[in-house]
Amino acid sequence: MHDHVTARDQPASGHSGAASGQWFSPVDAPAGAIRVFALPHAGGASVMYREWNDLLPADISLQAVQLPGRQDRRFEPADLTIEPLVESLRDALLAELDDRPFALFGHSMGGLVAYRLALELERAGDPTPILIGAAAWSPEGFTMPTQEKISLPEDELVAWLLSLGSLPPEIYQDPAVMALTMPATRADLTVCANYTDDGARVDCPVIAYTATDDPLMEPGAARSWATRSSAYLGECTFPGGHFFIHDQALPITLDLTRRLRKALVTAS
Repeated sequence: MHDHVTARDQPASGHSGAASGQWFSPVDAPAGAIRVFALPHAGGASVMYREWNDLLPADISLQAVQLPGRQDRRFEPADLTIEPLVESLRDALLAELDDRPFALFGHSMGGLVAYRLALELERAGDPTPILIGAAAWSPEGFTMPTQEKISLPEDELVAWLLSLGSLPPEIYQDPAVMALTMPATRADLTVCANYTDDGARVDCPVIAYTATDDPLMEPGAARSWATRSSAYLGECTFPGGHFFIHDQALPITLDLTRRLRKALVTAS
């Protein structure tokens, strides 16, 4: 639920690749036949998907979502509930879309946001994704943070984040990184804590990505997607903890590419 970013990732201007106030990085979409909008985990930023640009093939156009309250958007207030966040993101997405099919991918809180965004698009009669890739989050069986957890002193909150797995402790030893990331982390965790599930169902396929040792996911939790999607495509499980996405980027992108190409054929 925290972005793997170091002070070296911060350009001198304070920007991460998206212009100030921009929701997507890169700002100009690559020319792939299928567009993917990738959402970060709590506290995360668009930079967490930087490696994916070299892993995805040319027919997949990736744009990472940059939420308010982090990196180049750090002076914008972060949302504390999911409804205004999804509403603003929906407006930004609709302004960005063209006639190409698109998919949503999200890790942890990003999976929740992708799910609610797809629902909002469907309810409004807007263009909808051909696929949702949900990593390390499921509608049921996911342990949401408590307000008590969110309010922990910084050192205790960091210790909890590290206990989730796959985050190098050294990223928390840089005060500049802490100052940049912890406010967004607390805000995003608050979004999760304030979320109330309504059992809503999305009318698009969902593929779940999980880890063998994710302490936030109950065994079999990903199967709850079967009651939330018109076409649950199953679960891909990888070694690792909650932040397995950092270590498993290659196999995840390979599987996602295969499923996106199949979804494109199905949607045509």
